[in-house]
Amino acid sequence: MKKFLLIFAFILTSCGYQPIYVNKSLNTLEFAKINIDGDREINRKIINSLSFKENEFNDTLNNLLIKSSYEIQETSKNSKGQVQSYRSIITVKLIINNNRETILNKNFLKDFSYANKDNKFELVQYQNDIKNNLINKIIEDIVLFINLQ
Repeated sequence: MKKFLLIFAFILTSCGYQPIYVNKSLNTLEFAKINIDGDREINRKIINSLSFKENEFNDTLNNLLIKSSYEIQETSKNSKGQVQSYRSIITVKLIINNNRETILNKNFLKDFSYANKDNKFELVQYQNDIKNNLINKIIEDIVLFINLQ
């Protein structure tokens, strides 16, 4: 059994396997200018989680534009006109460009449908939890997208 594990570990390390979520170059992404548009909370969480840095003094760096939006839609109502279910939708557009051309352009969309709650305070808390979870899923997608480029 020990020989099998040793051989497996040797093959795994010698084939160039590298975890996607652990990329040291992602921690040092610098941009000449970071522009954000849309929902401030979403943009702040993305920039902080991915450790994007702005370096205005280096003209050779690319520019980053993050456009985000958050929307809560009513998806169904009962016969009395009361809302029975909602859908939260987060969209993020990530654009990396230099002064002349777009290098990367990707849209990320996550949504989640859920039933209404009688207690409005609980509903708002639940919607905030859903928003945070959707933001985290989009951050994971951005990490995968950048690492695969």
